[in-house]
Amino acid sequence: MSGRPDPDEVGVELPRQRRHTLFFLEEVRDFSPVFLDTEVDMGRVLAHRTAAREREGVRFGISSYVLRAAGRVLAAHPDANAAVRRGPRGPRVAHYPFVHGKLALDRTLQGRRVVLGTVVPDVHEAELDAIQKHVDRVRDGDPERLEDFEGIRRLHGLPWAEGRRTFRRAAASLSLRARLTGTFSVSSLGHRAVDSFHSVGGTTTTFGVGRIVDRAVVRGGELAVAPVLRLSLAFDHRVIDGAEAADVLTEVKEALESV
Repeated sequence: MSGRPDPDEVGVELPRQRRHTLFFLEEVRDFSPVFLDTEVDMGRVLAHRTAAREREGVRFGISSYVLRAAGRVLAAHPDANAAVRRGPRGPRVAHYPFVHGKLALDRTLQGRRVVLGTVVPDVHEAELDAIQKHVDRVRDGDPERLEDFEGIRRLHGLPWAEGRRTFRRAAASLSLRARLTGTFSVSSLGHRAVDSFHSVGGTTTTFGVGRIVDRAVVRGGELAVAPVLRLSLAFDHRVIDGAEAADVLTEVKEALESV
């Protein structure tokens, strides 16, 4: 009809600041995700958090507890602390002698709200304060200046096709992938009214952290009210099966409940 703009003419280029997310989403199409979830009694975590704040003035984030717990659990499950890629003679899998945890962060880059990931190294042996210091540095720093995001900023400056090829080359390297995306991922939306969600973080295992809400629980045969976190796990079925993934999620739950 005359007088109406052609949709092909009014469309605009997607923001460059989101290119890394679009390239990432193309790569994770190869994943074969399966989703699990559980409920975690966070009473001991919250008590530990309060004591640390009152005693030392340190505020530990819930994601830092999850990073620490998952890092130690995955160190005991080398088949889950792995990555796979396609190869000309079939899939190739790498098992890592370390555990690096990627945390997704909500940041603003060049005026655009985006997701940026920071990799906390060696969380299988790092203590909680070291994990939190890393998270605080990246969360509170300027993403337009932090060295952590230099590669992302360069990627945004490349033409679309070249940026896509660059991202794919990096994702195809199993050794480089562990440094860029970690060997497992944590994503949290618990600061909003989100009870639970499932996310594929580009790693064999991804933990989704919802909000903590008082819920009815049974303790010693008695009904009680406890602060409960719904923790999800998305795992790549190409790398591990459901039984091992269930072990990983259960052991992370047990670690959080015994802080």
